[in-house]
Amino acid sequence: MVLSLSLIMAIGPQNAHVLRMGLQRQHLALTVAVCALADVVLIGLGVRGLAQLGGLSDKLHGALVGAGVLFLAVYGGQAFQRFRRPAPRVPVLSSADPASAAPQVAGAVPAPLTRRQAVLSALAFSWLNPHAWLDTAVLIGSASLAYGQGSTVFGLGAAAGSLVWFVLLGGAAFWLGRRLNSLQLWRALDGLVALMMWGTAAALVASLF
Repeated sequence: MVLSLSLIMAIGPQNAHVLRMGLQRQHLALTVAVCALADVVLIGLGVRGLAQLGGLSDKLHGALVGAGVLFLAVYGGQAFQRFRRPAPRVPVLSSADPASAAPQVAGAVPAPLTRRQAVLSALAFSWLNPHAWLDTAVLIGSASLAYGQGSTVFGLGAAAGSLVWFVLLGGAAFWLGRRLNSLQLWRALDGLVALMMWGTAAALVASLF
């Protein structure tokens, strides 16, 4: 569990996506559930398979890097466009009763995602990032070999760490989203996300040489 938390706590593309969905209050519970489940699948694959196979093949690793670079570059470009041209402000309700609440101006909020789009986005951030495969599947899977017959219990502990992290991260993002809903916040977040995505994509390209 400690190993899983230490690997996942760094703010990477997946965590940045959860933060954004939490601040927007769009399908947050669904996003957290999908990201946690995706990590559990990777951990299970690593503990039960990749560790015994010696890790990812060179061709599969190259394919994952290529897909990850493309995805991160495109998403970084979208975030940069939002940074340059923030969406217009929209009214939100300040009361729990939608029928009687008076609308107030809030920060920029993009068009809401459908449930299908939210699931696909969470899966893309979870599985199109080669670092997720290397850190979650290969590293945790390899570490589990030291426990022999107890590798399954080790994997369950790692999965629990992932679940705890995403629940805490989603809760923190939702709490902040209720208090920091401003155009300046969204611009700063989008600028940070763009730099993070492009930086990660550049690091992946550099890793091939």
